[in-house]
Amino acid sequence: MPQIEGLRVIRSSIHGYGVIATRAHRAGDVVANVDGVQLRLEEIVDDEYCLWVNDDLYFDMVDQTRYINHCCDPNCEVEADVDDAGVVWARIVALRDIAPGEEVTYDYGFSLEHAIPCRCGAPACRGLIIDADLVPAMAAANDG
Repeated sequence: MPQIEGLRVIRSSIHGYGVIATRAHRAGDVVANVDGVQLRLEEIVDDEYCLWVNDDLYFDMVDQTRYINHCCDPNCEVEADVDDAGVVWARIVALRDIAPGEEVTYDYGFSLEHAIPCRCGAPACRGLIIDADLVPAMAAANDG
């Protein structure tokens, strides 16, 4: 796996492996262009490292970006889409300045049915890896 300049895979205090910045990234910078394999839903065998692109397309990350951990207060976001030729692309973009040595994170935004416990440690941690917009529905389900 070729190295992505500015990133390094490490053992993470959040979960398993993670990715740290080896140089400064400014808010709005493309931290990494993701290398991956485009898959249709029925082709997915293991979705642990897949990005959801749309209801039928996923992008299985095959570079260091696959080890970027979730955080409820992330420093990055994923931009992904399909170009005019039907090819999926994805990139990791800094939401704020990132210092060298800081772990790179993004919000996985899982659905209710795929939510799992979160260990990000953010002050506003939702307790589950779940889309922030679904927190009210989760609370309502727990109250009922």
